[in-house]
Amino acid sequence: MSGPSSASDTPITDGRQLAEVMASGEKPRADWRIGTEHEKFGFRMDDLRPPTFEGERGIEALLNGLTRFGWQPYQEHGRTIALTKGMASVTLEPAGQLELSGAPLPTIHDTCKEVGSHLREVREVADELGLGFLGMGFQPKWRREDMPWMPKDRYKIMRAYMPKVGNLGLDMMTRTCTVQVNLDYASEADMVKKFRVSLALQPIATALFADSPFTEGRPNGYLSYRSHIWTDTDPGRTGMLDFVFEDGFGYQRYVDYLLDVPMYFSHRDGIYHDASGKSFRDFLQGKLDVLPGALPTLRDWNDHMTTAFPEVRLKKFLEMRGADSGPWSRICALPAFWVGLLYDDAALDAAWDLVKDFTLAERHALRDGVPRQALGLPFRGGTVQDLAREAVKIAAAGLRRRACADGCGSDEAGFLDPLVEIAESGKTPAERKLALFRGEWNGSVDPVFCEFSY
Repeated sequence: MSGPSSASDTPITDGRQLAEVMASGEKPRADWRIGTEHEKFGFRMDDLRPPTFEGERGIEALLNGLTRFGWQPYQEHGRTIALTKGMASVTLEPAGQLELSGAPLPTIHDTCKEVGSHLREVREVADELGLGFLGMGFQPKWRREDMPWMPKDRYKIMRAYMPKVGNLGLDMMTRTCTVQVNLDYASEADMVKKFRVSLALQPIATALFADSPFTEGRPNGYLSYRSHIWTDTDPGRTGMLDFVFEDGFGYQRYVDYLLDVPMYFSHRDGIYHDASGKSFRDFLQGKLDVLPGALPTLRDWNDHMTTAFPEVRLKKFLEMRGADSGPWSRICALPAFWVGLLYDDAALDAAWDLVKDFTLAERHALRDGVPRQALGLPFRGGTVQDLAREAVKIAAAGLRRRACADGCGSDEAGFLDPLVEIAESGKTPAERKLALFRGEWNGSVDPVFCEFSY
């Protein structure tokens, strides 16, 4: 989840400014970049419990330790809650899940180096504090009540509001981790095509990356429980956005959607004003009762854009949101998958051919069925595994045509190797962990913290 926006405090006096924010993200192909984000669970090595914010072994101590690598602290009420370095940041999810929001980089080689450097830095500081970090989609051991809360004002507002609109919102906040990638577009038409392809294929990514089969130490009946949680978090700001596939979809239609998403807050003068459930449309007319007479600014609009949580999110770029977090190799595989599909014209055309005749009912069946069955979900006489094989094949061809080589001459297609293996075998990371749980782990999830930590 994002921190305060860095957008300007320019008042919004014309509704066209809202769509212009998205249009301002348009870039020529030569300037397209890759921004990779991933979250991970911290745990204390001695008892596997999540670290609190405070204390000698707390999350704040970890953040302060990372400043030795040139990260600059960002504070709220005198407490370090985030770090920045150039265009990258390290932030905290509500229960202290540590997130790297990477800089916009030209190749997957660059983004994977960035991820590797970050994980080495975290490991150095974490070792000194007796902490470890794990990449999975859902906290495998601890109850919601066992999870700490970070002292961020926006999370206090969301914590109070979530139970009013869904049953699993607090679990989303405290017990999930994801890996995401942010990608550019050249024009409104390019955005529309990429949005439609990525939204239709998002369940395929969820299936390939499914890695959240445990809840409170036991199998939960899902392969991506993280994905299931989003179905009962807040229907006003989540889902598959059927209107994206309608004729005439573009920036303005997405603005109309966002204006119907209930607000969380307005951040001004260092204070988060609780506007949970309020209307941004009222705000535009100076009728927000918590800020009487005040008009929103572009900063408010940028903040509001981050509080919608559909499967694919539009800001000044497109954000792919369907994957469970995982190990280093799969963090690099996610941008490889989507860059291969969306940044090469032939691949984008092939991906559109794959999904363009999906019906609304089929798109929802994929979204609803994948959390439990992942690659085994039946689809059109075959399974999601068949779709996954084809999507990975298209992505690999796109990456080879991009021909972005590292110093050894290797292109980016190698980063797809973990997904090739999953798609061919039909065995998700979740299913492999379930087999270990039922076998050599003897019905315990505790070994996951050792065997799969960074």
